[in-house]
Amino acid sequence: MAAVTAPLLAPGDLLPAISGAFLTGRKAALPDAARGRVALIALGFTYESRFQVEAWAGHFREEFDHNPRLTFFEVPVIGGMARAGKWFIDAGMRSGTPRKDQENVITVYGGSDTWKRRVGFEAPNAAYLILIDEHGVVRWTFSGQYSKESYAALASRVAALLAPAL
Repeated sequence: MAAVTAPLLAPGDLLPAISGAFLTGRKAALPDAARGRVALIALGFTYESRFQVEAWAGHFREEFDHNPRLTFFEVPVIGGMARAGKWFIDAGMRSGTPRKDQENVITVYGGSDTWKRRVGFEAPNAAYLILIDEHGVVRWTFSGQYSKESYAALASRVAALLAPAL
């Protein structure tokens, strides 16, 4: 029997469920946690990728934090032997994340191979970004390091999603 592979996410796809826990300890599931809002989801697969995830999320928060129609989620996807250190990993992330942002971080233990396939994983230390609309439909994807040019593409897509329909 052949193994089923997860398809690469593309604009127009409904975001498959991502389940984990907020840093506050509450259970979390995307796209449900973002329902009704445009959301940037920044996935990271290594400890080093957190720097890129935080760079993207920081700029997004700086520009859009005032808008109740938008939200963001940092999603560390942790697999392999690191799962054995769940308590220590979560405690470390909680201590390094302001309380007001702890409901914007969802730790996911397991399923990393599936999500790596979905986002076209190539660079371990990159951020993997998914922008979804208020219905959970993927509208933009990107993988890589933060740059002004790449961020401008994201901000333009967000503006288009927020523009009133004519």
